[in-house]
Amino acid sequence: MGLTIHYGLRSATRSIGEARRLIDSLRQRALDLPFQEVGPLLDLSGDECDHEKQCDPERWLLTQARQQVQRDGYYYNVLPKRVIAFTTHPGDGCEPANFGLAIYPATIEVGGSKLRTKLSGWSWSSFCKTQYASNPDCGGVPNFLRCHLSVVRLLDHAREIGVLGEVSDEGVYWEKRDVKSLVEEVGEWNAVIAGFVGEMKDLLGGGSEAQAEITKFPNFEHLEFESRGGMGS
Repeated sequence: MGLTIHYGLRSATRSIGEARRLIDSLRQRALDLPFQEVGPLLDLSGDECDHEKQCDPERWLLTQARQQVQRDGYYYNVLPKRVIAFTTHPGDGCEPANFGLAIYPATIEVGGSKLRTKLSGWSWSSFCKTQYASNPDCGGVPNFLRCHLSVVRLLDHAREIGVLGEVSDEGVYWEKRDVKSLVEEVGEWNAVIAGFVGEMKDLLGGGSEAQAEITKFPNFEHLEFESRGGMGS
């Protein structure tokens, strides 16, 4: 739970070299942006693409690289055959943002039979939760803006080089390009989530079961009060 940017990448190229060139172009652009850290370009294949056989940070990147297919109401994971990708760390409090392209098998084994994945070409689907970069202990709103806008600017570059698929920005900055509106949006998210977590803490008697990222904010109680006041309680 938290304000997140969801995004997809895709390319119709059949060339591994071209896919690598495209993702390397993204990575070079990331190095020019104010990300806290940009990881190396990874080119993985076969068992190397299995997230369960990797350690962090590759594990999270490969977890996001999975796709899912549905059959008879059940969802089945599809591991990529090849992954060309890199990880960025936008800043303190923010989730890593992974960018890449992957190719997937045409079929997977399900209950002794073959299930067509209907996945073709190079693609990528990922997300990055930026909200908790607004924690005052992490740098507050300026840190949040640096993180959120860095991800957006990298997606702008993905569009420029022709690999951008879809973008869904819960902060609505992707559509509006309005920093003031984005600041207001993250403030509302913080208050609403603080109020929700506060209610859960009350129901659970304030135990550790109710701990959440928003409770790490030094102004959590103020946010919780603001949310409950806004609801007329």
